[in-house]
Amino acid sequence: MDRVAIRTQARALLAGKWNLLALIWLAYFFIESATASLPGSGLIIAGPFALGLALLSLRVVRNQDINVEMLFDGFSDFVRSLVAGLLMIVFVFLWSLLLIVPGIIAALSYSMTFYILADNPDVTASEAITMSKNMMFGHKAELFWLYLSFIGWAFLCLFTAGIGFLWLLPYIHTSTAIFYENLRGAEEVVIS
Repeated sequence: MDRVAIRTQARALLAGKWNLLALIWLAYFFIESATASLPGSGLIIAGPFALGLALLSLRVVRNQDINVEMLFDGFSDFVRSLVAGLLMIVFVFLWSLLLIVPGIIAALSYSMTFYILADNPDVTASEAITMSKNMMFGHKAELFWLYLSFIGWAFLCLFTAGIGFLWLLPYIHTSTAIFYENLRGAEEVVIS
């Protein structure tokens, strides 16, 4: 996949939505910070928020309306998103015990899990992880290079005391959603 084309498409889709998405990410960071002092709360809310962010990103890519409340949409599917988040953490951790590289490869393999959950309400968390592994077979390096292409922007965000991440993270998530849509479209072509 052409990462330049994905990033160009993401910027076009984000036109007029940058500030709203920055506000959504600010709300997310505020909630994460507020709950950080509660033991285990990060593990409990990580999955539902990841699903909410995946749903938001897919809505941006599909040219649908978005609002701040959609950040919490993952909580309406709490159990599936919680289990998916916990399983992913455990699996990535176990692979990371071997070395850092297997952990990164595992994280890339499972990266489409929440997008799959968003599109398939009847799929279980473990099925979504398996589907993500299958979907990412042969595409992990492409996603890795896409993520790596944002490194310059990430360094620039550090010079803004981190404020720039409010705009960079929606850009990355929208690009990832486009990547998912491209993979999903390719799978449908292969199946039919």
